[in-house]
Amino acid sequence: MSDGSVRSALRSGARLVVIEAPAGCGKTYQGAEYAREVAPQVGNGRVLVLTHTHAASDVFAARASGFGHRIETRTIDSLVCEIASVYHQALGLPADASIWARAKGDTGYAELAKKVAMLLVGAPTIAGALSARYPVVICDEHQDASADQHAVAVAYYNAGSAVRFFGDPMQQIHSKKATALADANRWADLIVSAGGAEILDTPHRWAGGSEELGQWIFAARAALSTGNRVDLRSTALPAAVRVIIAENTLSGHTNYQVRPDQRRPIDDCLRIVGSRLVLTPHKAMVDALRPFFNRRIPAWEGHTRQELSRLVEAQKMHAGNAQEIANAVVTFVQSAMKGFSGTAFADIFLREVTEGCSKSRRGKPAVLQQMARLILDRPDHIGCARLLRQLHALMDSDVQFSELKLDYSREYWDAVHLEEFSCPQEGFAELAHRRSHGRKPLPPAAISTIHKAKGLECEHVVIMPCDSERFRDTAAARCLMYVAMSRATRSLTLVVSRQSPSALFSF
Repeated sequence: MSDGSVRSALRSGARLVVIEAPAGCGKTYQGAEYAREVAPQVGNGRVLVLTHTHAASDVFAARASGFGHRIETRTIDSLVCEIASVYHQALGLPADASIWARAKGDTGYAELAKKVAMLLVGAPTIAGALSARYPVVICDEHQDASADQHAVAVAYYNAGSAVRFFGDPMQQIHSKKATALADANRWADLIVSAGGAEILDTPHRWAGGSEELGQWIFAARAALSTGNRVDLRSTALPAAVRVIIAENTLSGHTNYQVRPDQRRPIDDCLRIVGSRLVLTPHKAMVDALRPFFNRRIPAWEGHTRQELSRLVEAQKMHAGNAQEIANAVVTFVQSAMKGFSGTAFADIFLREVTEGCSKSRRGKPAVLQQMARLILDRPDHIGCARLLRQLHALMDSDVQFSELKLDYSREYWDAVHLEEFSCPQEGFAELAHRRSHGRKPLPPAAISTIHKAKGLECEHVVIMPCDSERFRDTAAARCLMYVAMSRATRSLTLVVSRQSPSALFSF
């Protein structure tokens, strides 16, 4: 296939076109160019671009800028929330469906998508009105769509919209284990039913000096997709790919350290000129790598605020209950910073809340008692915000609190800013809206989970630790490794274990 054949398929008369798009092959360019070209042709309608992450939405919106409201880029979750809010009475939901979804926790948006999918299938007139508003729909990263999210997109097609699906089965990292096979089969069925199907195969991301890296990542993708191992032997590697052998000398899932001689080449990778990104599979390892790099490299927080979402939900459910609010804010603080342990801080603080600050205290217990009074006086999001603000001030002014280290500052300060709103859920929604339009770029160097880095690219990428615990021989791990590898545009470093090697590699 070629860029030209993909371009022709997108502009064909077929209402359903599917493009399989490996990372770095110009998918965003092709999609954005098509959106810009078709936008003047939709009359009073709009081109709707649906993504699965805010990072991808930011990138697409930047590429397709210049057409104002004619091209509308948003996440599928935000679209579902908008439809549910407009038809909330028919669905038995509150006027702001996003608040309802967040209140449901991890299952909220999935339940909302199911309700909206059923609404559109059962009410063709509603689907028709949406199709008239959006006669052209571009679905980005559609391999990550759930069955209900897919049904929402298909409802537009059934109502008359032209729909263009972009996706890559090898980047399917957001599916749940129980539905992964069904999700993969749905993509295969979509290709069969399409009026046109093409594959992008030119690695544009690596043009201009990094062609060898791009070809190697393509070969790694082929190996991972067919159940084979990626060859890391020195004779098979281009100059832009480096393998560092390093063994974790600490036990536990949340600790990481290596010998000084093994650490030096890792540090050298982070001193290189250009943007640098350290990728790891889980948040726990992000937390472990922060102290490993002496906290000189920040954690990339992306758009989502999962711990803040849980705090907001607790503030809603337990407003007025000082003990529950205190427990929730302790959980939040411990997720956002290091050092606020039970024995040193949290247990004393919680005991003061339980006992109503009834006894005289000195030293650090007295300071923690003052913090407890903030929750007793205002057992809600206002009290939490005041506590967080005071705690941050103490980190700089009180030596007893100097051991505390803040890792997730944006999430922390979002929790503080909730005091500006009368309702924590409304505050959370407004802050999320601001983040969506703020489009903060990656810092020069950052540590991130692979999930949060999806949709981004960086000059120099380090993936660590690549061992049997973090990267097992599963379909999900193979997709995760490919997504991580394909973020790199100039160099890729893999920190691997010889004592506990990942089955994804041979070396």
